[in-house]
Amino acid sequence: MTFVRPKTAQEAVLSELRRMLVTGELAPGEPLRQEALAETLGVSRVPVREALKVLEGEGAVVHEPHKGYVVAELSVDDLVEVYRLREILEAEAIRVAVPRLTQDDLDALAAAAAEVDTAGRRGDVTAMTDANRRFHFLLFDAAGMPRLSRTLRQLWDATDVYRSVYFSGVTNRQRVKHEHHDLLTALRAGDAAAAVQAQHAHRDNSVTAVTAALTRA
Repeated sequence: MTFVRPKTAQEAVLSELRRMLVTGELAPGEPLRQEALAETLGVSRVPVREALKVLEGEGAVVHEPHKGYVVAELSVDDLVEVYRLREILEAEAIRVAVPRLTQDDLDALAAAAAEVDTAGRRGDVTAMTDANRRFHFLLFDAAGMPRLSRTLRQLWDATDVYRSVYFSGVTNRQRVKHEHHDLLTALRAGDAAAAVQAQHAHRDNSVTAVTAALTRA
């Protein structure tokens, strides 16, 4: 039997708040009342407060004097900075991971990519976001560099809201399918340079589309 440790109240609240941010239930600029959130989620204020501190560290919410926490506004500068950091670290993870990939790893990656596509065709942005993260971190984690993986997870946490903006477009969801296919092709060939390039193109298309959406808003 495999023991699955239940989430703490803080972990459960953090997970739910992230979901609400990704789906737009908590919109940019919206005040976050700790008492109201605690009542809605059926917890005390303590796990809500702790979860908000984590989100503040990720840049998803901000604390304003005399006002409390509010959902952070989406920023092109923030998007570009975080994705630039991702570019550097993801390239390193992929270069190290590619020679280590087994057939089981490749099969798991293909299965995760299929989940992304299925969720995308349904228009289920939340499920697509979750499956997309599984797909990419199967690759990053294969590098066997836990500190690098932790840092990348922090960067991905900080950009989930931007990613949901990207996945909301039908054309973008279709593009993701083809980009994942290109990445998988490079991984199956054991071509680390091509895999890095495929990941760059995948990420850059996202930045371009989200920047355009934020500029129009």
